[in-house]
Amino acid sequence: MSKVLVVSDSHGLTRELEVLRERHVNEVDLMIHCGDSELMADDKSIGGYLTVMGNCDFGGSYPLETTTEIAGRKFFVTHGHRYSVKSSLMNLKYKAAELGTDIACFGHSHVLGAEVIGDTLFLNPGSIRLPRERFEKTYVILDLLEESIKMSVYDINGQELKDLAYEFDLPKR
Repeated sequence: MSKVLVVSDSHGLTRELEVLRERHVNEVDLMIHCGDSELMADDKSIGGYLTVMGNCDFGGSYPLETTTEIAGRKFFVTHGHRYSVKSSLMNLKYKAAELGTDIACFGHSHVLGAEVIGDTLFLNPGSIRLPRERFEKTYVILDLLEESIKMSVYDINGQELKDLAYEFDLPKR
């Protein structure tokens, strides 16, 4: 079993990213930041995170999108602004299908959400700086199991929001 931490839209926060890393470094196998960190790639606060460029990131030091594989699951990571995720997941769905993605991680809208479309889990961890539609500043940890993916949602203080936990029936391909 592998665990993946997903965070997005930290918009200049540094200490909070360091605290998340320190809090979870020994329990997760991968840490993903879905963009709009507003930090330079060599900033120690973002060190250890697999990071993409958001619409508020400048300098061109992050990729616009990336893929990675862990525990037999293929991740596609993007900020989401180039796929119009604030209005629809359709464009992102097509890209994820093209890449054969199991899990598509994105941010941009600052709205926590997760849903399975087809054979892909689409996940937005919300924002640890400026959440929308909820007052909690959130991030997510995924447990990658053989036949499912368990999602746990945490607030910035590390408190699990147990009512938001969910297990997606998503067997490995």
